[in-house]
Amino acid sequence: MRLGINLGYWGAGMDADNLAVAQEADRLGYAVCWAAEAYGSDAPTVLSWVAAQTERIDIGSAILQIPARTPAMTAMTAATLDSLSGGRFRLGLGVSGPQVSEGWYGVKFDKPLARTREYVDIVRKAMTRERLSYEGEHWTLPLPGGPGKPLKLTVHPQREHIPLYIAAIGPKNLQQTGEIADGALLIFPSADHLEETAVSHLRAGREKAGKTMESFDVCPTLPLAVGEDVGALADMFRPYTALYVGGMGSRKQNFYNQLARRMGYEKEAAEIQDKYLSGDKDGAAAAIPQQLIDQTTLLGSVERIAERMQAYAAAGVTTLTLAPAGFTLADRVASLRAGTEALERAGLA
Repeated sequence: MRLGINLGYWGAGMDADNLAVAQEADRLGYAVCWAAEAYGSDAPTVLSWVAAQTERIDIGSAILQIPARTPAMTAMTAATLDSLSGGRFRLGLGVSGPQVSEGWYGVKFDKPLARTREYVDIVRKAMTRERLSYEGEHWTLPLPGGPGKPLKLTVHPQREHIPLYIAAIGPKNLQQTGEIADGALLIFPSADHLEETAVSHLRAGREKAGKTMESFDVCPTLPLAVGEDVGALADMFRPYTALYVGGMGSRKQNFYNQLARRMGYEKEAAEIQDKYLSGDKDGAAAAIPQQLIDQTTLLGSVERIAERMQAYAAAGVTTLTLAPAGFTLADRVASLRAGTEALERAGLA
């Protein structure tokens, strides 16, 4: 099992330290550095900045939002970043959510699975540097009846095949991801529930495509905090968990709330959402069971974290991406080092 680092959203108050964190991860041998985007900074700009000042670590988008760009633009961005980084780019895609898609980008959030499949088809076809033509439900290239003509990508990517990941939570999305992608980006993963909530669906998609899980990258992101008081460490992540389980999306379309319910927290997930959407964010955070936080983070001593890493590896994780907590650069760097130490103690390095 390999380790990754997730820098999160640029502009979240730790910008000055993020480059130093990425550089330390590079020195420690982390496999990949991911950057996110929502409706603030964009991921490609951050990744190009990191790539220019690191040597070995891959750079990955977690995620490039599908409603934000045409598929041809994404192919251009992927080819450019792969070329500039010397073949270190990983393309992570996702549909985002209805509030961002429709509220920020003005793109209707409909048929996300079909839209994702077509998007991936076009990106991959463009990356082959063949002349691009496509007829689908959501995209037709070139536009019919006009002056457009099939064009081909002029940039030569460093590699013929750039690894493509999809952020997936629901069963149908996970199955399609297994079928059409090279890896899955997961959030709120519990090693205890990973088989039934994610891996079984990914495996079904791989089998549908006539493939196995052997070459597929199961890549969850977990917050990491090192210390002896697990309860106090868990409390650090109550606002984070409440935001996703309670407030991310609408009452009808909150993928993270649905995931918590599938993990057995149906009553608790409903209470968290009710409190959060009514404006009681503190109450929502207080209603989160410590066990839910502990199952979806890495908390405690290096020895305890090593045991949890073994459980994730046994559940099928191939790249474990860490989001180290800390209010200072020293705290985050110490967490990075603890991550590598835990991986070695677990016998997984």
